[in-house]
Amino acid sequence: MDELDIPNFFLCPISLEMMKDPVILSTGITYDRMSIEKWIYAGKNDTCPVTKLKLGDSELTPNHTLRRLIQSWCTLNASYGVDRIPTPRPPVSKSQLVKLLKDAKCPKLQMECLRKLKFIASENETNKRYMEDAGACEILASIITSSGIATSNGIEDGFELSRADDEALNIMCHLQLSEKSLKSLNGEKGEFIESLMRLMQCDNYESRTYSVIMLKSILKVAGPLQKTSLRNDFFVELVQILREQISSKASKAALQLLISICPEGRNRIKAVEAGAVSVMVDFLCDHSSDKRVCEMVLVVLDQLCQCAEGRAELLNHGAGLAIVSKKILRVSQLASEKAVKILLSIAKFSATTSNVLQEMLQLGVVAKLCLAIQTDCGEKIKERAAEILKLHARAWKNTSCLPINLRTSYPC
Repeated sequence: MDELDIPNFFLCPISLEMMKDPVILSTGITYDRMSIEKWIYAGKNDTCPVTKLKLGDSELTPNHTLRRLIQSWCTLNASYGVDRIPTPRPPVSKSQLVKLLKDAKCPKLQMECLRKLKFIASENETNKRYMEDAGACEILASIITSSGIATSNGIEDGFELSRADDEALNIMCHLQLSEKSLKSLNGEKGEFIESLMRLMQCDNYESRTYSVIMLKSILKVAGPLQKTSLRNDFFVELVQILREQISSKASKAALQLLISICPEGRNRIKAVEAGAVSVMVDFLCDHSSDKRVCEMVLVVLDQLCQCAEGRAELLNHGAGLAIVSKKILRVSQLASEKAVKILLSIAKFSATTSNVLQEMLQLGVVAKLCLAIQTDCGEKIKERAAEILKLHARAWKNTSCLPINLRTSYPC
């Protein structure tokens, strides 16, 4: 065996990379800590990747013997440029966490405790789970909420409190909280959501980004009643985040949030009144190369066009119909389905005047629909495109792109 060849027992079974911090599962199999934590926590798996046995205990026991062997191998191969793997820090103790969280309630110790908690959370997934189990979620939320109350009341230490809620929010987002913890943040009076709305309006772009990400996670697990009770100013702030495009993360989180809440109650109308339709159209123009963003925007537009106000706003936008039809057959199957569905909503409920029908013809919308029914783009897309063309075949009968069978569907 070549001296540089890494022995198989130095490799992590699920990543095929060299182990840096070997740990043993309850099934007796050894993995690299980072890889197995990603499997268990981020992947939400409760089985051993090798044995497929259910994990009764997710406690990870350090394999000191194997770690020393790996470190020895690295030392022997140092002349070949192999760096020695440092001895990893053990996960934080629960008693240390309890003390830190208790001290974080004291204003004078708050910032220092938050910095330590942020570092602990960044070390590994086990620390994140320990922090959540120790009640970090509730304490961090109370810091954010109380900071908002204090600054709104004009307390002199408002700047320091603002820094504290920025830091607390940063930590909360990186904890990747469980559904149970997220539901506990909702609260009956919605104080925490109000605090996040306040942070959406601040000057700190990072805090604005994290506030939208946090809201997306919380409202994803919220019930219909809480989603329908969202005020108009919530949608105004959300649309403003999208309009300003403060970061890619914030934009994607805001789009996902709209997808989650728009179907509930009058939320479609609230979003339309906040200017969401024009922002969606602008996004399609500005992010034409980003497949995922285009798909999400078209999903939101589809939801908004299910109300009369949304359809009217799309028609009022100079580029609305053109940019939607342009995405057919150019982005993905999902994007094409949503774009054709939006046009079907317009054709059924809003294309009642000759002006709209003429505009669809002049902008190439009709030609694009004709192309869709002649290509292998999926039955759902072809059926909806054909339905639109049949609905207004009489008005478009003189266009050369309209198939002969549709032109003759109606008498002159």
